[in-house]
Amino acid sequence: MTSLLTLPTSDSLPRWQPATWEDYMQVRDRLLEGSASLFFNRGYLLIEMGEGISHASFHSLMGIIFFIWFSQKSQRPFHSLNGCLMEKTGKQAASPDLVLYIGEGFPQWQTGESRYLNLDHWRVPNLVGEVGDTTIATDLDEKKQLYAALGVPEYWVVDGKGSRVLAFLLDETGKYQQSEISTALAGLPLSLLSQTLEKLNQGMPNGTAAQWFAQQIESLNS
Repeated sequence: MTSLLTLPTSDSLPRWQPATWEDYMQVRDRLLEGSASLFFNRGYLLIEMGEGISHASFHSLMGIIFFIWFSQKSQRPFHSLNGCLMEKTGKQAASPDLVLYIGEGFPQWQTGESRYLNLDHWRVPNLVGEVGDTTIATDLDEKKQLYAALGVPEYWVVDGKGSRVLAFLLDETGKYQQSEISTALAGLPLSLLSQTLEKLNQGMPNGTAAQWFAQQIESLNS
């Protein structure tokens, strides 16, 4: 591994560093078991160590929200792989907080295969998302460019502190455009997600906030 590559400490902000794909693989094999999130794009590597309580709380809430939405509003099968490392060999890698496959053709691990999600063999997810805490700036910049390069149709940035969910849809030119609606979760008002995040910021447990969200979805059904 290049001597210029440095690992973040628990009290330092992560930063993008020049690196080769070989550097990335060495860091991946050393750190992934230690709950590190890795991102690689166009010769740059980002290493994010484990996030804190707030990040975990918002992260868990979003997983529950996916379950509630598909239980009440959609008959389509869905498959969640939150936190799974995705790779496009030699080009890109990412560890999104949220990974959502809708419909058939979702990745399934087979004995003897790599434990990482190989995007050379499987289709890209319908939606990926990042839960922003200390990482909101790179979530809205470098990571957005990375997911666009991977061809992910929909990208969410969950700004926990700001109580907002920003959705971006991939256009025909391969760039993300911000949208007030979701195509993956068709019919879901993003404003309702922001209101649910606000409940959490007001001190409500994430399970109770999810119950509040479910009640609002029921009213949409009626």
